Amino acid sequence: MKAISVTELNNQIKSILESHFEIVLVEGEVSKAVYHSSGHLYFTIKDENSSINCAMWRSNLSKLKFKVKPGEKVLVYGAINLYVPRGEYKLIAQTIQPSGIGALQLAFEQLKEELSKLGYFDEDKKKPLPKFPKKIAIVTSSTAAALQDMLRIANKRWRLTKFYLFNALVQGEGAAEDIAKKIKMADEYVFEDGSRFDLIIVGRGGGSKEDLWAFNERAVADAIFKAETPVISAVGHEIDFLISDFVADKRASTPSNAIEIALPDENEILMMIDEMINIFNYKTSNIISKKEKQLVHLYEIFQTNSIIKKLSIKSEEINILKNKFLNEIKTIINIKSNQIEVLINEFNSVSPQNRLKKEEKEIEILKKHFNQTISHILSLKDKKLSIIDLFERSINNVINKKENEIQAIMSAFDAFNPKKREKEGFAEVIKENRRISLDNIKVGDIFEIANTEIKIKSKALNIKK
Repeated sequence: MKAISVTELNNQIKSILESHFEIVLVEGEVSKAVYHSSGHLYFTIKDENSSINCAMWRSNLSKLKFKVKPGEKVLVYGAINLYVPRGEYKLIAQTIQPSGIGALQLAFEQLKEELSKLGYFDEDKKKPLPKFPKKIAIVTSSTAAALQDMLRIANKRWRLTKFYLFNALVQGEGAAEDIAKKIKMADEYVFEDGSRFDLIIVGRGGGSKEDLWAFNERAVADAIFKAETPVISAVGHEIDFLISDFVADKRASTPSNAIEIALPDENEILMMIDEMINIFNYKTSNIISKKEKQLVHLYEIFQTNSIIKKLSIKSEEINILKNKFLNEIKTIINIKSNQIEVLINEFNSVSPQNRLKKEEKEIEILKKHFNQTISHILSLKDKKLSIIDLFERSINNVINKKENEIQAIMSAFDAFNPKKREKEGFAEVIKENRRISLDNIKVGDIFEIANTEIKIKSKALNIKK
């Protein structure tokens, strides 16, 4: 037997293996997996008794929807290849399928778990939707029937919102990247007035899992999560749940439902406005009624306690007191007038003048009687002279007595006469119709000096004490 080299042996084995195991489908559990910087995947699958090394080149790996992880059971479809320099053979995978679960479903679950750990689904990071959006960006295909459905519902529901389309691929190669790009463009778009979009709706109509897969890609999830503008995910039908639904601020079961969520209902708003008007009118009427009652009550209190009312009451009191005062004054004046009249009568009855007049009359009567008596005596010639002398002396005594009485009355009259009682050089000081003391006079004061006959108006130029 002729000897062959190791290389020849390995080449022969390689030829036999690759021709005999050109295509195989192997099931096993992934024991280790390494994603190389070159873009290739190196992994091992095993069963209870053995294992085999596997590889998947970058060209096929880019089409794989899920990430190969240790512990997962997979179906590897590929060919056996022997690496001649080391005499090692590998299973070169063309496709990898999860065993018992679809590849897309596995990829979905893996990405969902990863994003959940990163906080992409946290409720506290969800942005609130605007109640009355003015501008809405729609990221979808311009040819999609879903777009027309959304615009039709929007026209019926709320016509004050403007819609702007960002045309994007929604399925197939590069769709995820294009959707993510259009989301970023809508989020960063600035209008001439400086305003931005109030809301972004991302979605498309229904389809197979493969058709909707672009919305399960990491690129779309990142774009939605990083957007500062609130995002509604509206993909497929109500039964379809995608990664974009979990990341978005709000999930809509359909594109049409997204419009119902985003826009208020015009009829509901009008009904609400009518109800608010009714409530406003009712409350306003009640408030006005209550305020009117309060105002009437306050007005009554004000009237009761007002200055005018108090002045009126005081004015009435003053009038009553004034009338009472006048009546009392009149009464006092009447009493004093009567007293003065009595005093005048009493004074007149005892006044020196009246007494003097009375005495003068008596003297006249006496003189007359005397003259008559003298005449009568003289006529009596037969009587003695001594009797005449005696009678004459008696008459003279009476006359002297009466003269002394008259002289006393005259002296008393002079004593009680006001003009005689006034001391020489003395007068009253009068200021503002009131008699005052000189101590109350100040420099510059105008005052009067008066006695019973003279009144002098004076001004104090200097005061010495």
